[in-house]
Amino acid sequence: MTRAEQTEHLRIEGVPLVATLVRGGGTGLLALHGSNEGGTAELARVVARRCGATSLVFTQPETRRPVHIPSPRMAVDHCALLNAFLSRVSLTVSLHGHMRPGAPRTVFLGGGNRGAALVLARQLNALAPGFRVVTGLAEIPAALRGLHPRNPVNLTRRGGVQVELPLLARTSGPGRRDGVPDEPPSPVVEALVAGVGRLAASPDGQGPATSTQEPL
Repeated sequence: MTRAEQTEHLRIEGVPLVATLVRGGGTGLLALHGSNEGGTAELARVVARRCGATSLVFTQPETRRPVHIPSPRMAVDHCALLNAFLSRVSLTVSLHGHMRPGAPRTVFLGGGNRGAALVLARQLNALAPGFRVVTGLAEIPAALRGLHPRNPVNLTRRGGVQVELPLLARTSGPGRRDGVPDEPPSPVVEALVAGVGRLAASPDGQGPATSTQEPL
């Protein structure tokens, strides 16, 4: 049975967006910049579907030049589907894309739930060994750490993991083409499915307890 989607058209800072929510379990996949960061929307949808998780994806289908709104400023009170996501989900895995020229095969795992970051890191290391995985906050560029208290990844009860993926880890093609979905590489898909599955299947169903010991 196909899981029902809910959509909401809204504006944030004057930018028209479409939010799409698919309800599932208490672990959530989030893609705040689905039109900016190729492959993140597709990853969020497929991982959530295979894990029975909840997904929320934001896109800007009405523009050829999507605007990048910083994550903390996406946490607006007037987005009904974001509020529904935050009410339903206890642990969030937020998927982003980076284009750091010195890190074309590096995945950075930020966010406030460091225990959950380590769970995802183990699966990425095992199933997507072509990528270097960084979990130490001091090694992650400040702009990619995902620690702002208003970042949606940190607004659920147990916080979450901000997964910053290089282009090679989120699309198998030469880049986004109009009307053609990105195809994330299968090793990354399988690693995230395994990692999110482990988080969802932990004793309380929500993954490790939040523990941010490293400095901001």
